[in-house]
Amino acid sequence: MSNRKVPEKWQSNVKAMKAVQVAFDMDEQFQLAIRREALEAGLSPSDQIRTILGLPTNKRPKRPRLTVSLSPDDYEVLAEKYGLDADQQLEIKRKLMDDLILHVKTNIE
Repeated sequence: MSNRKVPEKWQSNVKAMKAVQVAFDMDEQFQLAIRREALEAGLSPSDQIRTILGLPTNKRPKRPRLTVSLSPDDYEVLAEKYGLDADQQLEIKRKLMDDLILHVKTNIE
């Protein structure tokens, strides 16, 4: 590795680059309990673990969002479901959001 100086605009990322992700293999009930605590506290599971361990967390608010990875095959299936073309990804996303909202309204409320 070279001894080149890190550009000033990247200095704040140096610590993050040195961080190492740690995974915990623990019983499912413990994982679920920590995830539930995180959800109730409005935290990510990672931030909840940091809180439990007494470590600092990032205080910047995060944009709450749900994510799912969709493959080209998934878009084909969804396009067929919604009567759209697979390349109409924005319209498919709108339909997915409608389905998720409907799910919550009919199953959770």
